[in-house]
Amino acid sequence: MAENPLPEPLLALAARYGVEPDFWDFEGGHRQVSEETLVAILAALGVDASTPERVELALTNAEDEVWRRMLPPVVVVRQGTPADVWAHVDDGAPLEAWVEIEPAEGGGTRRLHQRDVWVPPRTVDGRAVGRATLEIPTDLPLGWHTIVAESGATIARCPLVVTPARLELPAGLAERRAVGLMAQLYSVRSEASWGIGDLADLRDLAWLAARRASADFLLVNPLHAAEPVPPMTPSPYLPSSRRFVNPIYLRVEDVPEAAYLSAADRALVEWQAEAARPLSRDPGPIDRDAVWAAKKVALEVVHAAPRSAARQARYDAFRAEQGEGLEDFATWCALAEHFGGPEWPEEYRDRDSEAVRELRERLADRVDFHRWLQWVADEQLAAAHRAALDAGMRIGIMHDLAVGVHPEGADAWAGAEVLAHGVSVGAPPDMYNQQGQDWSQPPWRPDALARAAYEPYRDMLRTVLRHAGAIRVDHVMGLFRLWWIPEGNGAQDGAYVRYDHEAMVGILCLEAHRAGALVIGEDLGTVEPWVRDYLVDRGVLGTSVLWFERDGGGFRPPEEYRRLALATVTTHDLPPTAGYLAGEHVELRERLGLLTEPVAKVRADAEAERRELLELLGARGLIGADPTERQVVEAMHRLLLASPALLVGVSLADAVGERRAQNQPGTDTEYPNWKVPLADSAQRLVMLDELFDHPRLRSLVAALRG
Repeated sequence: MAENPLPEPLLALAARYGVEPDFWDFEGGHRQVSEETLVAILAALGVDASTPERVELALTNAEDEVWRRMLPPVVVVRQGTPADVWAHVDDGAPLEAWVEIEPAEGGGTRRLHQRDVWVPPRTVDGRAVGRATLEIPTDLPLGWHTIVAESGATIARCPLVVTPARLELPAGLAERRAVGLMAQLYSVRSEASWGIGDLADLRDLAWLAARRASADFLLVNPLHAAEPVPPMTPSPYLPSSRRFVNPIYLRVEDVPEAAYLSAADRALVEWQAEAARPLSRDPGPIDRDAVWAAKKVALEVVHAAPRSAARQARYDAFRAEQGEGLEDFATWCALAEHFGGPEWPEEYRDRDSEAVRELRERLADRVDFHRWLQWVADEQLAAAHRAALDAGMRIGIMHDLAVGVHPEGADAWAGAEVLAHGVSVGAPPDMYNQQGQDWSQPPWRPDALARAAYEPYRDMLRTVLRHAGAIRVDHVMGLFRLWWIPEGNGAQDGAYVRYDHEAMVGILCLEAHRAGALVIGEDLGTVEPWVRDYLVDRGVLGTSVLWFERDGGGFRPPEEYRRLALATVTTHDLPPTAGYLAGEHVELRERLGLLTEPVAKVRADAEAERRELLELLGARGLIGADPTERQVVEAMHRLLLASPALLVGVSLADAVGERRAQNQPGTDTEYPNWKVPLADSAQRLVMLDELFDHPRLRSLVAALRG
């Protein structure tokens, strides 16, 4: 701990806003956050803690603000669990309150009864305010309801979200585990795709995985939207929007109107295809900007084509369903095109400004183009998930939800009021990233998100879950707390900020329940033990990666893995298993200057880890005395089958012997992150058309079946 204790009023204020003044590092050390960091993070939450006097004033204002409200901004409860809600009225005044049930759950009202709980009144703004305690019925249906309170001439309303006590497993999964594939979709290209794996490739990959590899699911990287203008951010984990889809994944020829183009328009589309298709055979880094330049021209041609009455009606229905969120996203895309990048005049940074309204009208056709792109992407996503299920997958497409968004993207622009400014999200130092990580993403403000009744969060989840059998939530700890880093600080000089996990996890479970989807939380890294217990209690699966499943004595026996988990050998932030076994992760990090320990020590530790793994596999009879690389990789996957994990995932990169990492955390331009096309151990491209005839993939599938 630091020698100088933090002032008690500052600690109280930090606690009021969920800012943690200390934490345990990955080596088990107890660290105190600096006073400067606490003050900076509170400022990002709209709280002035710059002087002791300001701290005292902020504490008083925070409590008074609660008593000024008749009802909370939102109430989130678990179905079947007793819960209360407060209501503030003039001291001694009568109160009537009831719940209006969501129409989708049958409608109607339920009266709320007061509990006999006395709370001393408080004087706020010269007014004596009393607090009533209302009992929430435990048998309310799941859904988004409304609490209404009335006292004299004053009426207040607040959303009431009733979430599942537990998200139940899909039928049959408890009795028989599901084995699936994991793919970075952009890297899996076919002869028909335009230089990047697309949604038609996703459809075909899912169908082939089910039929040729008996896969129960297909986990893909986040398909979130990126910028509509170059340079397009390659990382799927730093999107412009988490709610909407990157149209670079569209298959132009699969848009129905493309089949009815005039000869001249069809020629325009084909010219773009002829320029882009050869990129699929390019072994170099994937060029998203070149791909999007070609697709954008072709899609503009198709967008201009007439639609049938039925197709237009479907498009109109999609627009109505997606509502204001779609309008804002499409507007941002049109503005980004208009200004050519992130540098906009100040008057256009407010989505509600008159300048934005006028330019939206001038750019109406471009706004419609970007709306339309989301509609056709939604159709192609639906077709991919349907193909997966039709081919026999029990779960289907498993989508991935990134932690946050680009600070200059669509979500940051449209949702500025619920984001914290002057800070970014990251992670403190750990054994694999010893300098910590700064992900350059603005976090949601917990208080602002609650004031918005979690609607931005709900709408995002609903859109991502529309065509999903499961969702993987990257860094699921972010639903509990996030590491906030003030501007100007290094990644190690941040602090954890807590979120209302009952609300965040509960709403996730509610929307997954309504979509019929499974939820997997990526809970690797430094996780408080109670968090994993809580997720199990809510029916959210965890993540077990073989390399990280260790205890004090070495690798943990697979029989000791968690049952409610997705078990894998590797993850996208490590090299594929062949590369990891060869120690290429050490060489890469040393070359990029990411090590904080002597390279000789890190290399020796990696070799000791490899020997230990081989001894474990040998002791279990999974490998012989002198195994090949392929045999070791297959044995590691067979080892997972000895675990009780309900889900087992196999990376496509491992299945074909790829050695190169897709991502090296802690780097940007130093390494071609998220640009590596799928290739085998000899660095020969592996196309989707030949993937399921690849000898290593067939051998691995046979090993898992045997």
